[in-house]
Formats: sequence, structure tokens, C-alpha cells
Amino acid sequence: MATTRSAHTVWEGSLLEGNGVVTFDSSGAIGEQPVTWASRAQEANGKTSPEELIAAAHSSCYSMAFSNILNKAGTPPTKLLTSADVSFQPGEGITGIHLTVEGTVPGIDEAAFLAAAEEAKVGCPVSQALKATPITLTAKLA
Repeated sequence: MATTRSAHTVWEGSLLEGNGVVTFDSSGAIGEQPVTWASRAQEANGKTSPEELIAAAHSSCYSMAFSNILNKAGTPPTKLLTSADVSFQPGEGITGIHLTVEGTVPGIDEAAFLAAAEEAKVGCPVSQALKATPITLTAKLA
């Protein structure tokens, strides 16, 4: 079954001096989050950014895809710890995403783990949506 998830942002003011609030409409699981240009291009200072939201989406999607691939291979993971670092350069945009995953996966060797990790990087739906952006990966067994 197809699903749609929704969020909205209310922005007030100019790009550099203004501010906004992101609201997660579909789940309500995350309270309203403040966002500013400074939180995007300089220090976060307790506010989020589009890049942080992409990083959250990518790390969770990648973990799900990787878990599914490992499970289908008969080696379900005990634990996957995934982080996503989204790089933003003012004037250029998002310049790259680096995924890092460490997995506890009984019964798998390093080569099979790395192959599955790469397959998940390429195949996860968020990676597919962002394939115009360079995505790199560091993976290791715990």
C-alpha cells in the first residue's frame, strides 16, 4: 500500500534574518522544530536544518534497507548503528552524504557484510531519491 507522509514549515522574514518552524504533520512524533539560515549554514544552536532532516531520513531508511538485505540472506542483524552526515555549502547546496554503519551480525563474514552494506546504500529509497548527490559509505562489523 502506498503511503504519503507530510510536514510543513512556516517561515517569517528574509532568508538571513528570518526564521521558521517545521511541523511533522503525519506522525506528530516530533514536536515543532525551529529552523534558521544560521542553523543551516553556521552553528545549529538548538535549531534544525533541512540537511539534518535529510540525515535523519537517510540513516533510518538505510538501516531498514540494510536490515532487510541481511535478513533475506539468512543473517539478520542484532544491531545496526547508522549515521548520515549531509554536507552543505552555501551557494552550492548539498555537496555530499556520508553514511557510516557498524553492525552486529552473527554468522556473516566481512566481505558479505560490506557487499550487503553497499547494496543497501544503492537501493534504499532515500538513496534513490538523492542519487544526484554523491553518497559514500564506511561500513564495519562490530
